[in-house]
Amino acid sequence: MLEGLLIGLQTALSIQNLLMVIGGCLIGTFIGMLPGLGPMSIIAIMIPVAISMGDPSAALILLAGVYYGAIFGGSTSSILLNAPGVAGTVASSFDGFPMARQGKAGKALTIAAIASFAGGTIGAILLMVFAPILSSVALLFHSAEYFALMVVGLSAIAAFAGTGQVAKALLMTILGLIMATVGEGALFNMPRFTMGLMDLQSGFGFITLAMAMFALPEALFLVLKPRDAKESDGDIKDLRITRAEARAIAPVIGRQSIQGFFIGVLPGAGATIASFLGYAVERNIATKEEQDEFGKGSIKGLAAPETANNAACTGSFVPLLTLGIPGSGTTAILLGALIALNVTPGPRLMIDEPQIFWAVIMSMFIGNLVLLILNLPLIPYIAKVLSIPRNFLIPFILFFTLMGAYIGQNNATELLLLVGFGICATILRFADYPLAPLLIGFILGGMLENNFARSMQLYDGVSFIWERPMTLGLLIVAAILIILPSYRARRARIRASGVADGD
Repeated sequence: MLEGLLIGLQTALSIQNLLMVIGGCLIGTFIGMLPGLGPMSIIAIMIPVAISMGDPSAALILLAGVYYGAIFGGSTSSILLNAPGVAGTVASSFDGFPMARQGKAGKALTIAAIASFAGGTIGAILLMVFAPILSSVALLFHSAEYFALMVVGLSAIAAFAGTGQVAKALLMTILGLIMATVGEGALFNMPRFTMGLMDLQSGFGFITLAMAMFALPEALFLVLKPRDAKESDGDIKDLRITRAEARAIAPVIGRQSIQGFFIGVLPGAGATIASFLGYAVERNIATKEEQDEFGKGSIKGLAAPETANNAACTGSFVPLLTLGIPGSGTTAILLGALIALNVTPGPRLMIDEPQIFWAVIMSMFIGNLVLLILNLPLIPYIAKVLSIPRNFLIPFILFFTLMGAYIGQNNATELLLLVGFGICATILRFADYPLAPLLIGFILGGMLENNFARSMQLYDGVSFIWERPMTLGLLIVAAILIILPSYRARRARIRASGVADGD
């Protein structure tokens, strides 16, 4: 491994490859900041540029830089505008946007930058050490385990519900699962619930739904609701994190770097699952006082998903490089780029072409450092978005929302869906229904159905649940995650009633 590291360091530190890292990080960061333009779009555009270079190491370093740069920058629109354009940054808006509304936009962006840097760097260290071992572990996961993993993700809905809102959160999750069934099914290539509209053949677009659930209601609230007394302009240039805040988020970053990386290793899990589970885990293990802060501007609630999604992005390179298995849409595009460059990813890549394998890993360390150096000085200027007068901010949000929805599918029908869902989401917000569980149900619904259908076909029924110990273990974890919050709430009510009787 030491010899590989030296080869990788020598390759990554060449002038050409350093420029590739810096260029990829810059492009990815600025594209990531725009709602609706995620890493998949820009990597697809950059592939011809990468192939024309002729050097596989430089090409892959450029594309990898764009990938984690886009995830790094994707939190900006989530925090400032409540407009997550990438699934992996949805959870960042739950506490990042409330912080921005409280006048702590600078601090929120700083925490996001530090958490992203730490998650990516620790993930790169774990990738360097465990890649060969984890490639064999990833092969143990089949459709049954992925189905159980999706159930674990859905079981975390209690973490996204406020006090007394668990029933509402469950209802919204079921609604999200129902919406995920629109389009062609997993078992039969037949359109379902499309009402005869060809534009719904492939289902609802994630970006359209994300914009409708978060960004569009925010713009409508700015029009319909007078300025909230709790909102504060604050000092958007204040980037400082106190020692107490640093001590509070340090263990969160440590835990979620490891958890996010291992979730990212699993093909098909990725940054989205990692960010949601990271948020849910930190909320469930927090004290009662800290739990009340989640969803209202908790620094832990922001640090957890930001760390987890960046660590997961690094972890997703394990199955890509060591098995040739893409773990997400983005890594599938990267796999296509590798094949176009006559590089065969798999177990022998580390042996046959170590300069490519280790150069990518070493470029991740350099890239994360470049991203931190680039982003921290820009935070005061980026945060000035919030100082724009409302008369101008509302059209700004609407423009990026509509543009993101249209670019996501290149279909004008998406604009009609966006407006319809946006109005419904605004009504649900007025009725105090949490919208995050709906989006979680929608994101996980398709993967849940596909893996369940494959497992049913392979085992001719549901016997896979008890025949595969790992599947059963994950489902038990999901049951605990569902029961535990209710149990803790019941104990708290009993304790409170006992105190009241004593008085």
